[in-house]
Amino acid sequence: MKKIWLSSLSSSKEEVQKTMASLQKYGLAVDGHFWQDDLDKMAWTAPRQQILDKNTSLWVLLASSKDLLSPSIRYGLSMLALTVQAAKGLDFPIIILQSGGEAIPADTLPTPLAGCDILDLSNPAYGAKIVAGIHKPIKGALPPYRLDVYGIPQIGQWFEIGPRDGIWSGALFGTSDAGPCLHTVGRSGQLPEKSTLQYPQRGLEIELQGRKFTAWAVQNELDSESSYYVKVDGHPDSILFSPYSSAEETEVFVLKLK
Repeated sequence: MKKIWLSSLSSSKEEVQKTMASLQKYGLAVDGHFWQDDLDKMAWTAPRQQILDKNTSLWVLLASSKDLLSPSIRYGLSMLALTVQAAKGLDFPIIILQSGGEAIPADTLPTPLAGCDILDLSNPAYGAKIVAGIHKPIKGALPPYRLDVYGIPQIGQWFEIGPRDGIWSGALFGTSDAGPCLHTVGRSGQLPEKSTLQYPQRGLEIELQGRKFTAWAVQNELDSESSYYVKVDGHPDSILFSPYSSAEETEVFVLKLK
């Protein structure tokens, strides 16, 4: 049986139960939780394991327009989406059920959510559209980089980047409206306990797309099994990262998180 995870951002228990019952009529197993908007405690990590369960085929966000415009909620959803997409692929379906307010255009959402379908909860056809979304084949589109995030209260908030294929001669990572505070290099998929950094750089100032980024960098060689990890203090509006390069022009990736 296909399984859906439902995250309710502000709806009442009655509305959540009604929505779950509606989806269950389509033969779908529905489970979920009430979203906690607490970035300091990294509460966005709470449903990660349930969404990553092999039987979970779709993540549904039950939210109002007010929820979807809240910077802290947008950031938490972006972080959870990034770690889910790192494990399940960028095509893992995420659908927003908007429960009130003016419709939010999908292209105004943070980058990790920009491809979401937004459905009107008041339209009875939403159930059929969710069923169609859950059966849509996951193509697993892969960018040239790997990106994952970690939220561990005792250790902090970390971003992991590295090449999907090939070799990078180092890496650069920057944030806007927040700042890197530690960095390290190690095997992919696990924060290293210690490492040796080659030619580390801090406090690089970069201006791009009208934003100012503070970036750190290293020149450790990275492959598909090794990563650059950066701890960030605060909740950046956007992140910027790229392979390390001394050339005047290089490909840079920018993701909006709020």
